[in-house]
Amino acid sequence: MNQFVIADMQQCIGCRTCEIACAMAHLGENPQPLTPENFNPRLKVMKTFSVSAPMLCRQCENAPCLNACPNEAIYNHNGSVQVMQSRCIGCKTCMVVCPYGAMEVVVNHTSSRDGSTHSRAQANKCDLCDGRSAGPACIEVCPTAALKLIKPADLQAMQREKQLRAALGSAPNLLQ
Repeated sequence: MNQFVIADMQQCIGCRTCEIACAMAHLGENPQPLTPENFNPRLKVMKTFSVSAPMLCRQCENAPCLNACPNEAIYNHNGSVQVMQSRCIGCKTCMVVCPYGAMEVVVNHTSSRDGSTHSRAQANKCDLCDGRSAGPACIEVCPTAALKLIKPADLQAMQREKQLRAALGSAPNLLQ
């Protein structure tokens, strides 16, 4: 089972600190100041009148994006779904099939040694900050602790707790 980050909508205040931390965590080996051109967080905070919460990839086990990718640029690695940018052709198929709207295609601008700029469309999604020793940057910076990394063991514990509540809740009715 894959792990994933989930947001508690009751605690999220919509500050977008998670977006900034995510963008900064993915600046690469030669970080530059954040600009509109390189601000590509892998999550998006959605706000409505009554609720705000970041939308993140759910790291599906049978990921529709992985199955639909014509170039095999999307793969499972270390309990998460990753994108191999060198193989991504920016076709947007992954974006169309994602049931959560967590996949997007962004245009990345790179400068070459001769000063020319090249643009390339690529898939952009939460990768759980794979390779970052401290784990997902969004969780680390959330001022209200609204984000949590859910691991397979956590899901099993939640399921057991719900089953126990259901069993205890129905027990008094059985005695009548």
